[in-house]
Amino acid sequence: MLLGKRGNRVGALEEGAPFGCPQLPEAVAERVLLRGIFEIQRESCDVVLGERALRWRRIQPELPAGGSKCHQLGSGESLELEDIFSVKLKRRCSVKQPGKGTLLGITLFICLKEQLNKLKDSTLDLINLSEDHCDIWFREFKKILEGFSSRPKALKILLNPQSHRKESVQVYYEKVEPLLKLAGIKTDVTITEYEGHALSLLDECELQGFDGVVCVGGDGSASEAAHALLLRAQKNAGVEMDCLLTPVGAQLPLGLIPAGSTNVLAHSLCGISHVVTATMHIIMGHIQTVDVCTFSSAGKLLRFGFSAMFGFGGRTLALAEKYRWMSPSRRRDFAVLKALAKLQKTEQSPESDHSGQWQTIQGQFLNISIMAIPCLCSVAPRGFAPDTRLNNGSMALIAVRNTTRPEFVKHLKRYSSIKNQFNFPFVETYTIEEVKIHPRGKSNGYNQQEEGGDPATVPESGFPWNVDGDLMEAASEVHIRLHPRLIRLYGGSLEEMNDSKVACNCI
Repeated sequence: MLLGKRGNRVGALEEGAPFGCPQLPEAVAERVLLRGIFEIQRESCDVVLGERALRWRRIQPELPAGGSKCHQLGSGESLELEDIFSVKLKRRCSVKQPGKGTLLGITLFICLKEQLNKLKDSTLDLINLSEDHCDIWFREFKKILEGFSSRPKALKILLNPQSHRKESVQVYYEKVEPLLKLAGIKTDVTITEYEGHALSLLDECELQGFDGVVCVGGDGSASEAAHALLLRAQKNAGVEMDCLLTPVGAQLPLGLIPAGSTNVLAHSLCGISHVVTATMHIIMGHIQTVDVCTFSSAGKLLRFGFSAMFGFGGRTLALAEKYRWMSPSRRRDFAVLKALAKLQKTEQSPESDHSGQWQTIQGQFLNISIMAIPCLCSVAPRGFAPDTRLNNGSMALIAVRNTTRPEFVKHLKRYSSIKNQFNFPFVETYTIEEVKIHPRGKSNGYNQQEEGGDPATVPESGFPWNVDGDLMEAASEVHIRLHPRLIRLYGGSLEEMNDSKVACNCI
């Protein structure tokens, strides 16, 4: 072994030379920054640090006289430098002097991609007992990491302690914070105390010293943070809020740590609802621009959002809000069953008008969904809008006309299967950029008299909407308009798709 005692031989260091030696032919044309001997996984290796990758080959015993020197190196391995997120000097633990034990080498902390979009953190140890040798390599690795300008150095953390089973605090301090500290990211944590706290906080607090905002919670918390950042951007730009035709983008990117019951936003963004994966995307500075919708009524902005459901989806959420004392899963299941029980089939001929710029459809609808993102989650692994992407410049409009309760249940069950959930005669899908939903004071397939209300009367507080898991109420027409790539989110990317424009008035 070449290593094992202090002072053993260290390979020659070569700076500035082209990385094209015969021993490591795959790295042709890459400039060498450093070269030396380290022990990796208990094998002595010839290690080369290039501009883009770290490469190493196992050193085999020398051949008898006359043998080729090329045979002294085994098969090579490599690590892309962009996959490294931290570097530390590795020392033997010392109880008397913590952090000052015997030097063993260097530890690289890396981001690895597993199957199904999952990321994890891992380590690679470069063992060498020479203080001078390790110091040179350590400083070079630190310099490389400082060159990744898109990675955040300071983050504002918003933590919702009420999300799901009130596990978000534990999730953050046990899984997220240790990784952020390891990456050298400074954090300022605020635990929200009431609904709307994040909205008021992001409106008032100084954000200049932060590189991003991170929300730890469910869909409601994430949507509130995105809405707040976009409102802040309009305020800073002096944009008129009631005539928001071309809003400006948010100043800072937003990170989403899934700690809710469904985590649709985080799941759609990363392709998986996984705390470590979301955290690693933030640490690595993976940023995706995402389309956002504005919801307006009577010329006034109601909110920004990514998806909405009107009808069954809105009523189910409104019912669930009345039973907050239940667990999230029980509350959701109970609200779904109760909303299904109120369905009633009424006969009415559907109407459609294709004249002019707008296409108008009207009739009795059980549910209308407008989605600018795929809306992936555990109950809809393919997504509620599987053909929609994060930034393809269009929304999915899914209109479910009145039908029998058994047929509607079949449609709902399709979301959790591999079958096409839209393959029903009462389901219509459109690709749109803009839509107006105009409800009338009718039952729209629901028995409102069971709730003690007049089916011909608009509710005092307005009709319920489910916008990103939050309850929104509007008494009149709601105008939804898509705004491409309006916000930057930490996460993975999805491919571009074509878009078209159509509008719909639903009665």
